[in-house]
Amino acid sequence: MARKRKGRDISGWLVVDKPAGMTSTAVVNKVKWALQAQKAGHAGTLDPEATGVLAVALGEATKTVPFITDALKAYSFCVRLGQATNTDDTEGEVIAQSDSRPTDQEIKSSLGAFVGDIMQVPPQYSAVKIDGQRAYKLARDGEAFEVAARPLWVEELLLVDRPDADHAVLEMTCGKGGYVRSVARDMGQALGCHGHVAWLRRIWSGPFETEGAVSVAQIDEMAHSPELDQYIRPLEDGLTDLPMVTATPESAARLRNGNPGLVIARDIEYGDECWAALDGKAIAVGRYKAGELHPSRVFNQ
Repeated sequence: MARKRKGRDISGWLVVDKPAGMTSTAVVNKVKWALQAQKAGHAGTLDPEATGVLAVALGEATKTVPFITDALKAYSFCVRLGQATNTDDTEGEVIAQSDSRPTDQEIKSSLGAFVGDIMQVPPQYSAVKIDGQRAYKLARDGEAFEVAARPLWVEELLLVDRPDADHAVLEMTCGKGGYVRSVARDMGQALGCHGHVAWLRRIWSGPFETEGAVSVAQIDEMAHSPELDQYIRPLEDGLTDLPMVTATPESAARLRNGNPGLVIARDIEYGDECWAALDGKAIAVGRYKAGELHPSRVFNQ
């Protein structure tokens, strides 16, 4: 007999404005505790010192996490010019310095190399796995290793402010797996002056934005109260990048059991991934084939 989970059976999304100095896992644990939720997870890790949007999935919404992880995300960040660190941010040791400082135009001219389909080498202090071990662990242990370059789609990279000669503020919109620290490092190298991230903030992630997000302080204040429930967004918000088809009560019953079911669809092509709804509630995600949805994920709500 399956062991029953402790806590409330709640599903949806809580969008948190993560503070600096807190890990993404710690934020998830805080949310889970405050809502007394049975199950929770996040869509896209933020570095401990980074701030901004961290979308926390609850219950059945955890099945939609991959769609948010794969969605475009936007970051605002400041590059400290003239210094490279071993972590590519302010947490690390300075390993190289330069008195050279680029002009605004030189920075703008360098950004084109980091837009579009690019190959990016993640930082040595990252969660990338090297022979089964996390890169950051190997780096902390002082082991020598190389991190392979990975493909990344960068939609946009703009210089938005230049507070002084030592700092440049940029905004980047990118796809899954982007490392802002790598952009700061590589831009500094390209400009011949070195660089690392001074601060980083995620502005939005897929459909979730900082506007309307709840702070950790607010979560503490409203913990174990109905007030916090008002901030929970529907599971369906995690599916906004997918087209929707409509199920009938009969087909919904089939889909819930993991079987193909007839759906009403418009502008959907054979093989497209989409989600089926009945009365606005998500039933399943799957592939559309000849008038039917073939489910890959089923939601119990």
